[in-house]
Amino acid sequence: MFDLNCRECPRLAQFLDEVKAQYPDYHARPVAPFGDDNARLLIVGLAPGMHGANATGRPFTGDYAGVLLYETLYKYGFSTAPVSESANDSLQLTDCRITNAVKCLPPQNKPVGSEINCCNKYLSEEIKELDENSVVLVLGSIAHNAVLKSLSLKQSGYKFGHNNLHQLPNGLWLLDSYHCSRYNTQTKRLTEAMFHAVFERAQSLLEGV
Repeated sequence: MFDLNCRECPRLAQFLDEVKAQYPDYHARPVAPFGDDNARLLIVGLAPGMHGANATGRPFTGDYAGVLLYETLYKYGFSTAPVSESANDSLQLTDCRITNAVKCLPPQNKPVGSEINCCNKYLSEEIKELDENSVVLVLGSIAHNAVLKSLSLKQSGYKFGHNNLHQLPNGLWLLDSYHCSRYNTQTKRLTEAMFHAVFERAQSLLEGV
């Protein structure tokens, strides 16, 4: 299970120490999953952002990447508010949980393979807790591959692509989306309509449509 005191990746542990020294008020530790413990929708991102989750301690909170995500969660009934301001606000998620493939902030937002692999055991435990027919919605190809690794599945059998849907052997659905990063949204690689289409699909799957 999640370990707030994990320091298994030397590069990440050292980097968090440096960030904490520079920004004493930041969380600067592994970021715990956030949301409904009995969720049927698990959203998997890449890793905490420097001035987002790494600062606030809540996934996708405090930086640009979370703006579209929380607005969309609210639109589709998975969140009680359209904006996640801090880990201490009153926002709650309904039937939804958010986590990351890597729980610690990596330098340049780029974890290396060994760090993704080391953190994979936590993601594996989170996925094991899901009921059959739950939806794992991944934001980006690294999260997609991390989910497959956690289930010992080959990447070649499950191609990543925006709004691609895969039925997994354990009865779960794997649903792909481009990451809601500032770069992807500002370049229109990911539009609001494209992101909404993914959530409409997830909602339909959960409703059994």
